[in-house]
Amino acid sequence: MAKVLWEPPSDVRENTRIGAFLRRLEAERGLAFDDYQALWQWSVDEPAEFWRAIWDHFEVVAHVAPTDTLPDATMPGARWFPGARLNYAEHVLRMPGVADDEPIVIARSQTRGPVELTAAELREQVRRARAGLRRLGVGEGDRVAAYAPNIPETFVLLLAAASLGAVFSSCAPEFGTRSVVDRWRQIEPKVLVAVDGYRYGDKPIDRTAEVEAIRAALPSVEHVVRIGYLNRDADAARDDWSGLTAATDEPLEFAGVPFEHPLYVLYSSGTTGLPKPIVHGHGGILLEHLKMLALHHDLGPGDRFFWFTTTGWMMWNYLVSGPAVGAAVVLVDGNPAHPDLGWLWRVAQETGTTYFGTSAPFLLSCRKAGLVPKDFADLSRLRGVGSTGAPLPPEGFEWVYDAVSKDLLLASVSGGTDVCTAFVGGAPLLPVRAGEIACRALGARVEAFAADGTPVVGELGELVITAPMPSMPVGFWGDADGSRYAEAYFGTYPGVWRHGDWITIDERGACVITGRSDATLNRGGVRLGTSEFYSVVEGLDEVVDSVVVHLEDPEGGAGELLLFVVLADGVTLDDTLRARIARELRTALSPRHVPDEVFQVGAVPRTLSGKKLEVPVKRILTGTPVDQAAAKGALVNPESLQYFVTARR
Repeated sequence: MAKVLWEPPSDVRENTRIGAFLRRLEAERGLAFDDYQALWQWSVDEPAEFWRAIWDHFEVVAHVAPTDTLPDATMPGARWFPGARLNYAEHVLRMPGVADDEPIVIARSQTRGPVELTAAELREQVRRARAGLRRLGVGEGDRVAAYAPNIPETFVLLLAAASLGAVFSSCAPEFGTRSVVDRWRQIEPKVLVAVDGYRYGDKPIDRTAEVEAIRAALPSVEHVVRIGYLNRDADAARDDWSGLTAATDEPLEFAGVPFEHPLYVLYSSGTTGLPKPIVHGHGGILLEHLKMLALHHDLGPGDRFFWFTTTGWMMWNYLVSGPAVGAAVVLVDGNPAHPDLGWLWRVAQETGTTYFGTSAPFLLSCRKAGLVPKDFADLSRLRGVGSTGAPLPPEGFEWVYDAVSKDLLLASVSGGTDVCTAFVGGAPLLPVRAGEIACRALGARVEAFAADGTPVVGELGELVITAPMPSMPVGFWGDADGSRYAEAYFGTYPGVWRHGDWITIDERGACVITGRSDATLNRGGVRLGTSEFYSVVEGLDEVVDSVVVHLEDPEGGAGELLLFVVLADGVTLDDTLRARIARELRTALSPRHVPDEVFQVGAVPRTLSGKKLEVPVKRILTGTPVDQAAAKGALVNPESLQYFVTARR
């Protein structure tokens, strides 16, 4: 059993939001649960009762009450809370337990000075922006697009659009023209809100040409609203945001929309074709985020919730639901490694952050650099750390408890853009064990399937979800008959959501995810996940990044395991380093993990949200032309694909 790094205090049920939920279940419904696993089992065995309890516990405001909770649980097509009419923005701006003069948005940027909004100021900004959108003719169902970073204006725009029943979509300004147009051409936005540029570290990046190109490529756009973010002093005349949010007497009102009414459109990475436009609904996102933020992350009034993210990653949408549970949000825009890897930890101190969310690669980079944040930043307010984006290996867990704090709840979480949440993660009722995801989230019937579609426990299997969740997509934009949506998630196992990861779930419900199932390394019939492989290889001082692929032998032989490494400045791949890599893999993992060949490359291909891409590499190595192996606009570094064309020559 993995090493225990943190245990819940004896009074956990008295002092956490999940404890309050348990007390209410017992008092009002006569339901008592001895432990988390029993609570989880009830939540997935009785989904209608569980989600109605969530609705009641968080006092969801309905303009029209639902007639039922889950009359049809068939996937795809499950129906949640039919007849209900509500509004996501109304619940975010309710900000329970927060006084009007308390900060609710705390923003830090490498482009401009600090910005803070109190609860009253946030409501006022949304009221004005809502009126401004109405002046531009925006109404229910219209699309509003934001080419803007993680700043208060983007958050205000989301809430203003949602209050009208309009549909929001964002792309981070580091996205190139092609990437943006591939996404927004599908949804035909009426209004485009865009920054003029931004600063990444100490480097100014002008985006005015990209904004003009995006507008030219989107004939549906009737209005462009510019935010003077990079050149706000010199170019004040071109800052249309102040006009959009000009003084008005128009009241702040909220359109009561159906539970499944589109709230926003998120996108798949689009590495093998057009990005899938994933539509999320008001009700499903609201209930899922209330549950996760309060019950799993234990966030509420007095908390300051930070997750390092861009507006091109679903974690931004997850982050900005914080005020719905009374938590202030910390919005950070910039280069997380500038001027050094300690910047975000210093921002956490400065902003009084109580929950610090980031990616596993960032935590591992801090560890590799020898950082000890508790030595240079006062993190005494920190109660929780969240890690996602990739599996966090045991040494990453141990670094957090050694170098950050021994008194916090570390949650390694995994989910996806597809559900805009985590379906496996942590919970205050459970201990933290090195390298393990503590649990399956409440209401998420996550299972591991063997190749024949039967559930397995304690064995590696396909990650599937065998019962509906409210935040599963409403559908794909423009997919009138639902066929694309059905094929994407339900084509392998009819009526069962296949997510595309390998997972092992033990008898306690703890999980280990070992990588994407489409990037599996199959050696002699044994499936090897990529995450543990990267943990070992990138633990070497000489290795900055890596990607590994397995090429099958069409005649049934062992095939080839090929490793590509990006090395530190001044380091060259030689036989000594190759032997050391092989020795480390053999010792830490097994002889099966030793690659047949190791190559040095200049970069590893990554998506715009930073995830490494094994499948396009595999395609190139098996003869697929580069322009067909991946959509270059979906990569942050498309030039990296060229390394693999010549790597074996």
